[in-house]
Amino acid sequence: MCYAIPGQVMAIDGRYLTIRYFEETRRVINELPGMTVGEFVLAQGGHVISRVKPAEALATLETWRDLFHVLQERDAGMAVLDTPPPTPDALQKILDDALAGTAPDRATMRRLLALDDPGELGRLYKTANAIRNRHHRNSCCVHGILEISSHCRSFCEYCGLAADVPQPHRYRMSREEILAAVNEAVEIHGFRSLVLQSGEDPHYTVDELAGIIREIRARHGVLVCVSFGEIGLDGLGRLFDAGARGLLMRFETSNPVLYAKLRKNRTFDQRLAHLRRAVELGYLVMTGGLIGLPGQTLDDQVNDILLAAELRAEMFSFGPLLPSGNHHLDGVKLPSEEQVLRTLAVARCVAPPDAKVLVTTAFETLSPTAREKGLMAGANSVMLNVTPLRYRPAYAIYAGRAHAEETITSQIRGAVALLQRLGRAPTDLGAREA
Repeated sequence: MCYAIPGQVMAIDGRYLTIRYFEETRRVINELPGMTVGEFVLAQGGHVISRVKPAEALATLETWRDLFHVLQERDAGMAVLDTPPPTPDALQKILDDALAGTAPDRATMRRLLALDDPGELGRLYKTANAIRNRHHRNSCCVHGILEISSHCRSFCEYCGLAADVPQPHRYRMSREEILAAVNEAVEIHGFRSLVLQSGEDPHYTVDELAGIIREIRARHGVLVCVSFGEIGLDGLGRLFDAGARGLLMRFETSNPVLYAKLRKNRTFDQRLAHLRRAVELGYLVMTGGLIGLPGQTLDDQVNDILLAAELRAEMFSFGPLLPSGNHHLDGVKLPSEEQVLRTLAVARCVAPPDAKVLVTTAFETLSPTAREKGLMAGANSVMLNVTPLRYRPAYAIYAGRAHAEETITSQIRGAVALLQRLGRAPTDLGAREA
């Protein structure tokens, strides 16, 4: 239900279009043939996903016109910073530099991640929110996530889907079920960006997944993102050729030693090779790490954020470690709400201007106020679960998942109400034209 506001093509430069809606311009990638100046298109994540007939486009723009500007003004008002102290302290200098576009260095990131004074944390969050507003205005991407299988061949010690965790009700959706769920999400509920996710399930061959993606793109104007784990560098290319344009794959930790302890028979270099190949292919890469891993240090957290930035992640995805039913990490102390918020805010200060920062479902599971607080601390993306309700309990990646029993309609209603209160528009055409 990440609504796509139609944009009119103003200029064409090879595979790039400049599109305009209201007073906003965007530069987007176009892969549709025969595009001409003056046409209307829908775009998501910087990619054109479909053409729109002029009458339909103009009607949609008219519907959005007044609300769009009201929301934009509301968000701008909520992103205003407090008056700085007459004599700026060291923290204020750091925040002013971040607001001016100078990302904090490693030592400064460590300091920000260690803040515990409520007043100082409030200043950090407000600065991150102002940076978010400067680069993205009031745009907030709302992806749908469709979990097609809870089977997994991996043995990750932090995950409830690990192959050695007893799960009596694992499932996998058939091709027909997947296509039906996508149709409901796109045609009934209005989602324009979907993540297809599963455990590393060898039941689906790359060719089968590619065929499903091709069919989705043939039927629907939607940005297709994939999250199937490590399917091989060749597999990434084949899914990209089939029409997938986003990859959700967290590296979990940038510390190779810690990584080896958490993911049996896997290496950090393997994971990083997948991510780098995805960048080369042109995927919108959504990545990040877990917060609160046993043995994780502040330096590890700094390196996690910097690695996501180095990969020029389209979306920074950092969420808390939660109990999963996997006995390997029983008894681990949960990270605090503030620990997660600090990470999101620092990520926003370090991230490339066009990157999004996600409020993860895991964070919403940790804290009932996570979505609002995260969005006010620099985040501008959330995910709603469009998996059929009958399957969601069996996708037990961690215990007590937020929204697991909510209908799609209920999730949309709650998300839209919050976004409107915060002045955010559930749209994602891509980065603003400079």
